Amino acid sequence: MSRTPPPTIVMVPGLRDHMPDHWQTILANTIANCRSVPPLEKDRLNRRAQVAALEEVLSDIRGPVVLVAHSAGVMTTVHWAQRHHRPVKGALLAAPPDFERRLPEGYPTPETLAGNGWTPTPRTPLPFPSIVAASTNDPLAHADRVAGLARAWGSRLVVLGPVGHLNPASGYGAWPRAEAFVRELAGASPGVSATRPAPGQTP
Repeated sequence: MSRTPPPTIVMVPGLRDHMPDHWQTILANTIANCRSVPPLEKDRLNRRAQVAALEEVLSDIRGPVVLVAHSAGVMTTVHWAQRHHRPVKGALLAAPPDFERRLPEGYPTPETLAGNGWTPTPRTPLPFPSIVAASTNDPLAHADRVAGLARAWGSRLVVLGPVGHLNPASGYGAWPRAEAFVRELAGASPGVSATRPAPGQTP
């Protein structure tokens, strides 16, 4: 009897440059059977180009995958799911930004994001289990907006507490819970209720 191969873990980064101290990079270097969507040299702000880059990686993988997305990578993932169909065990969607509201100075404007195809943000249920990991003080999205997206996508909402944008600028670095979330999704055992870390627990 043939065994089902374990899913491939696919990292879907945001619009940042490659950062060796980002939790996605650290996780990719510590778990087996992992691929990453490479950063684009051009058209980085273009939604079509980002979705195409994700599809190119996925089209080269046989069998199921677990998607691990951060920031704009979450938006890439949900846009991809509107247009493509292939086996996906689940997705970890960490710190999704709110592209429909004005972001802090230095980030793309709503007009730029709309012109590059990012908005409106898809709000249809995802066709696979997903976990939205949300911060209570993310400068790129209010917590209530992220909770609304999680409900629309049919995702399990995990509230991490005040972890900023969950990136090196916010002190992360390694994010130990990410691997546990990936293992849960790889085992296809999604939860149903929002959870909060206990006092003193690592987000």
